[in-house]
Amino acid sequence: MDNLILSNLQNNVLHITINRFDKKNALNSKMYLTLCDLLASAATNDKVNSVLIQGNESCFCAGNDLADFIKHANDDDLAAFQFVKALVHFNKPLIAAVAGPAVGIGTTMLLHCDYVIATKDAKLKLPFSQLGLCPEAASSTLLPLKLGHNKAFELLVLGDTFSGQYAHDIGLVNKITSDETLLSDALAVAEKIAKLPADATQTSRRLIKQATQPQVLKAIEQEAIEFSRLIQTNDCQQILQRFFN
Repeated sequence: MDNLILSNLQNNVLHITINRFDKKNALNSKMYLTLCDLLASAATNDKVNSVLIQGNESCFCAGNDLADFIKHANDDDLAAFQFVKALVHFNKPLIAAVAGPAVGIGTTMLLHCDYVIATKDAKLKLPFSQLGLCPEAASSTLLPLKLGHNKAFELLVLGDTFSGQYAHDIGLVNKITSDETLLSDALAVAEKIAKLPADATQTSRRLIKQATQPQVLKAIEQEAIEFSRLIQTNDCQQILQRFFN
């Protein structure tokens, strides 16, 4: 591990910290695979009762490292999609602490978390259409289920930046807190969950999710097909070329 993803187990809470602040915590393939490994290990570790995913008080995740993503665009099983599937299949409570940018996968991964705490000024964004791409991480299914078609269309297609406060107001975030107390407040929730009977929390979580699980898995596969197609189109290639220039 090269310290871009940090992990630490304390009080039955696995802390996962995205630690690439010079790149605003943009995720590359190696980081995605590290996250997959951590989730796989946590799933079978009886000492892990909850997982807290965080950046720091000023940055959560700026999405994909686009240069790395394009480099691996033709891979049979993109690391990003492996991570999404790992989130879907994970069997224990996931808590996220969000500040600063949460772009693309930085927002869509939150749809797979069980409790999200954010600062009011966190900046969430789903810029897929603006990049000539389509939604990922089953957001094309989960957002309409949570918010209805019109609001999902607004967020996924128009792609405007929205605040942590707005995300809370529409039900994507459980709690708003300050920059100074974000990580401690998120840890308090994770530890509270971790102290509950593990079998009960995991069973409850599974029952809550089981009705939508088949839809979510189908959406991930469909999105991956369309995403792989769109990234090869002239529109997307021109947009990405302008981005790198």
